[in-house]
Amino acid sequence: MNEVVGRDDLLLITLDTLRFDVAVELAAAGRIPHLARHLPGGRWQQRHAPGSFTYASHQAIFAGFLPTPAAPGPHPRLFAARFAGSETTAPRTYVFDTPDLVSGLAQAGYRTVCVGGVGFFNKQGPLGSVLPQLFQESHWEPEFGVASPTSFEAQVTRAEQIVAGLAHEQRLFLFVNVPSLHQPNWFHLPGATRESGDTRETHAAALEYIDRHIGRLFAAVRSRRRCFAVVCSDHGTAYGDDGYTGHRLGHEAVWTVPYAHFFLEGADA
Repeated sequence: MNEVVGRDDLLLITLDTLRFDVAVELAAAGRIPHLARHLPGGRWQQRHAPGSFTYASHQAIFAGFLPTPAAPGPHPRLFAARFAGSETTAPRTYVFDTPDLVSGLAQAGYRTVCVGGVGFFNKQGPLGSVLPQLFQESHWEPEFGVASPTSFEAQVTRAEQIVAGLAHEQRLFLFVNVPSLHQPNWFHLPGATRESGDTRETHAAALEYIDRHIGRLFAAVRSRRRCFAVVCSDHGTAYGDDGYTGHRLGHEAVWTVPYAHFFLEGADA
């Protein structure tokens, strides 16, 4: 990462609330082709979330604690704050001297931009402003929120505008929190109704919806130069698993998340 930072643009996408098992099933069934073509070996990596709900998980992620591989460690991290005694900071780890990765990348010359989704990014109150305020530039509109059936399309359009407005020499760190999988998601499944509510099937339909539009986002960020991308879930959610519903709880469906990182080669490569 010490070669990547400063050379390439960076993209971090959190597919908020995405379950690992649903992500794996859809990739294997060919139902998310635009995402799957970028996954190493066409498969998601199984990892453990650093938190059981959005706020906690993103505070950890922005401190450099991306989801941890679901196997005995220690596991060297891509990014880490300088911290005495850290057992996951390796020679290839990009180490920053600020409290969080976002300000560390800004210090390294990146333009840091957030395109928010769920309520913790809506800037409509003090709590919803904490995470966006880490960035030099942050965006949220009602059209980006969990209640919008076209939230991801609207976010991608804003991201395209952001990229188009940057000077070519300016390095970019773009973060997108995708809300489409979060409840309510019933409207992504044809024929579903509000009364029938959210299910594992509507959750899967929401991921298919994201896949239909994510190619535009990838095309935008690779239009300037090579981009290093991290795509992961911040936590999963339960749909009646062992009697549990939702998240912010300690069930395997919440703690187990899909993860991938890969390069998006520049358009002129």
